[in-house]
Amino acid sequence: MRNVVGAVCINCGAEYEAGDRTYSCTKCGGVMEIIYDYRYIKSQLTREKLLSRKEYSLWRYLELLPVEEGSKLSPLRVGWSPLYRVEKLGELLGLQNLYVKDDGLNPTASLKDRASAVAVVRAAHAGMSTVACASTGNAASSLAGNAAAMGLKSVIFVPERAPKGKVTQLMIFGAQVISVKGNYEDTFRLSAQAIEKWGWYNRNAAINPYLSEGKKTVSLEIAEQLGFKAPDYVAVSVGDGCTIAGVWKGFKDLYALGFIDRLPKLISVQAAGCCPVNRAFTEGKPIVWMEENTLADSIAVGVPRNGEKALRAIRESQGLVVNVSDEEILEAMRLLGASSGIFGEPAGVTGTAGLKKLAEQGRIPGDAVVVSLVTGNGLKDAASAQSATGEPLGIPPDMDLLTAAIAGLSATRIDGIGVP
Repeated sequence: MRNVVGAVCINCGAEYEAGDRTYSCTKCGGVMEIIYDYRYIKSQLTREKLLSRKEYSLWRYLELLPVEEGSKLSPLRVGWSPLYRVEKLGELLGLQNLYVKDDGLNPTASLKDRASAVAVVRAAHAGMSTVACASTGNAASSLAGNAAAMGLKSVIFVPERAPKGKVTQLMIFGAQVISVKGNYEDTFRLSAQAIEKWGWYNRNAAINPYLSEGKKTVSLEIAEQLGFKAPDYVAVSVGDGCTIAGVWKGFKDLYALGFIDRLPKLISVQAAGCCPVNRAFTEGKPIVWMEENTLADSIAVGVPRNGEKALRAIRESQGLVVNVSDEEILEAMRLLGASSGIFGEPAGVTGTAGLKKLAEQGRIPGDAVVVSLVTGNGLKDAASAQSATGEPLGIPPDMDLLTAAIAGLSATRIDGIGVP
């Protein structure tokens, strides 16, 4: 890989060769980051060349991805999700320039497809036939789907609390599913032991530094879709920290190449019932374990293994942190859907919930350019969606009864959005 210099431990600075299958630092156990040769990339890629491309997927940015030359690429169209300017939602929140990046429209309906696409390509190039990971749901289904598309086998470990819709999805993709009777930490630990025992390719994004490189493509797209102008703020739902770290890495890559002239501030949003990253940031202390007490299963990570990368991203970007309750998350699901026609799962809209809270507190300037990432589609967790909406109006087939029922409905169900 001429574009990749190697990997470096973010804790002790130990360096490793490009393509090395060492995932964690062998000297201190720290997480690693992939380092690129920006001088070489500049000789191969310009903004004009990028704009001329007809490849509308994450492979559009191949020069900025850790993919070996000659690798077979995943055939699924991962990436290039829409960036919507959501005027109605912006009016409700007092934000004049609000955008939503809907990554729930990826092939398996979550942002995690970006990491999984890179994982299966690297696994296939290395001659490996089986990939594995632990997941609360989205990483699992994304790995299963992308592995199936590449002709690879997948073994997925999920905690028993994972939503049935997500488990069903990954089983449809032919994965071998192991439901672990324990929390995410128990599940992750068992997956790590199994991966080491049987030598499977490790898709655990919190361990494998190459996978965050797939996630960073969401930032590359945002910048390009905004005419190579970085937004002022990007709101991100945070669990193990890999996604927000990837978002920051993407913007830093573009800045290093001169494609953008400034960097955004990141907003780290966690569920109040499981917020170890935000708590550590606020208190200025190391990350410590927390209970996984939230319905937003995809970010219910009590031991965030990419927590240090997440903290560094927040600090370097001079960003903000905010925690939201499950009730605020469900409200954001309703608000986003009713104002913008975008259906996000609880973890997927947590960023939007945090943005709403900050806007109400006056902590986001009204004229700022703000992007909220929706990281997963609401159909993945229909039970939570039903909790957010309640039951539909049920009446007999009688027009008089319908007229009476309509007259009794409130016209302000959700912040002014409801029955006309």
